[in-house]
Amino acid sequence: EGSMKAAILIQRWYRRYMARLEMRQRYTWNIFQSIEYAGEQNQLQLSSFFSFMLDNVTQLNGNVVDPWSDRERQTMYEQITVPESYSGPHLTFPLTVSHTNALLSAFKEQQPLHGRYMLQLLHQTKKLLKQMPNIIHLSTPYAKEITICGDLHGRLDDLLLIFYKNGLPSAETPYVFNGDFVDRGKKSVEIIILLFAYLLLYPDHMTLNRGNHEDHIMNLRYGFTKEVMQKYKTHGRDILLLVQDVFSLLPIATVIDNKVLIVHGGISDMTDLDFLSSIERHKVKTDCNPTCTVVDLLWSDPKSQPGCSPNTFRGGGSYFGPDVTRRLLERHGMTLLIRSHECKQEGYELCHDGQVITIFSASNYYEEGSNRGAYIKLGRELVPRFFQYQVSRNTRKLTLTQRVNVAEGSAVRAVQEKLFAHRSELMAAFQQYDTSNSGCISICEWALVVESVLRLDLPWRTLRPRLAQLAPDGRIDYQSCFEDMGPGQPIVTPNLAETLYRYRTDLEIIFNIMDKDHSGQISIEEFRQTWRLFSAHLGVEVDDRAIDELAKSIDFNKDGSIDFNEFLEAFRVVHKLDVKDQTAGLRETLL
Repeated sequence: EGSMKAAILIQRWYRRYMARLEMRQRYTWNIFQSIEYAGEQNQLQLSSFFSFMLDNVTQLNGNVVDPWSDRERQTMYEQITVPESYSGPHLTFPLTVSHTNALLSAFKEQQPLHGRYMLQLLHQTKKLLKQMPNIIHLSTPYAKEITICGDLHGRLDDLLLIFYKNGLPSAETPYVFNGDFVDRGKKSVEIIILLFAYLLLYPDHMTLNRGNHEDHIMNLRYGFTKEVMQKYKTHGRDILLLVQDVFSLLPIATVIDNKVLIVHGGISDMTDLDFLSSIERHKVKTDCNPTCTVVDLLWSDPKSQPGCSPNTFRGGGSYFGPDVTRRLLERHGMTLLIRSHECKQEGYELCHDGQVITIFSASNYYEEGSNRGAYIKLGRELVPRFFQYQVSRNTRKLTLTQRVNVAEGSAVRAVQEKLFAHRSELMAAFQQYDTSNSGCISICEWALVVESVLRLDLPWRTLRPRLAQLAPDGRIDYQSCFEDMGPGQPIVTPNLAETLYRYRTDLEIIFNIMDKDHSGQISIEEFRQTWRLFSAHLGVEVDDRAIDELAKSIDFNKDGSIDFNEFLEAFRVVHKLDVKDQTAGLRETLL
């Protein structure tokens, strides 16, 4: 009897322990996803400003920076000499299996592809994509299956594992890759090289849909632009221009057997496949136009409630309900919508009564052990089969508790950074409730303030022990939210640190746009031309002498150019305004 009681107590304890662990996993996941989508929302809010800069900075004085026709581009890369010391793969066109095998072997050994071959590969890919329709129609081969993969986001190990488990692309093993090949991960360059090479090798058996990250403004924020410039210091600018062309020509949807629709994000109640088949896809801006149906395809997410509404969480696209899915599929005689765009813990998820499948192929997306990757195989019966995996050198060695601890720690740190970045707004709101200036407010008031400022839709009461300390009377010491936080460098004032925390990414994007030759330095001439543009745009008269003096004052080490640290330092020096007014002013100016 005693042993039975002990067993029952152990079972109860274990069930409670697992329930707490599951709760921690759930809120950790919510943190990662909320912060990811908040970043995308900020990107879309500022995209019109960044587009204005890109459109105008690259065309100052009426001179287009990129004047090359396709023929001139080809002549350009033909003039590039590959040195004898180069030990990486050599490409000739048309490609053969030996070329793709050489690329695979080289990337496994950390060997890069020379810039000449990269430009030639992009040129050939652009020529092929120009001939393709907006919507690709495929048929399932007899006794074979089509493999559908979701977001890869620069994670080469996931792509190599898929190829290892499922087979290399070929006539016998056709693939559809559903967008978001680049950004966030460190191997986006290698991924697009492999995907484009297999597209050229097997154009009838390799399909690449466009995702919302196949966009040059997204690439500025989320890492692909920086990766290209680091890996191709000499030819990086030319590669980026050509990549931008290629991304704009990627198909926007794939249909299998006239029954299965594959798009990166989703649909809306305005989605019209016939109309989408007729547009000039390379002219559509996909990052900022909320009325564009292409934006819906790339940015939308399914929801459980019926109807269609703006996707306010991401800032672009729509939320579409099961009724919207059902109507679109019935109108076109289809049975299934496959989309990606959202990380799922198991790598895939079904919703809308099984009519929508989300597939995501980047494992460990948020943190080591955070999620599995998956891919789908579809045969003649169009019944999806799911295959899961997890790339990891460490995860298998960790217990479940250790994996949760690692992910939770990373997620909490991300929230702490958000709190610090909005310190002034939070303090002002906390003090409205703290009428006695005690430095403390109730837990309910604290949770209300944090959600109203950050708008992350998180379980703040549950997270409170990791984010703020209790005073002896049981209320929250709200200043404890900001302890031990800072950018890692000694900075003059907390307000300045907050501002740099919040706007560093935006400033880096502006710096990269001004740095037209992507040298990592803004020349005095680049600075002068950009400020002429701002002066005209804002209607402020500033003569060249004043602009030159400003540039020289920012060039602290007097080497004749401005690097990013000097750019940030200039931002620090002029930080004299009240933070609240400055924050509003900066956001107003950028928008």
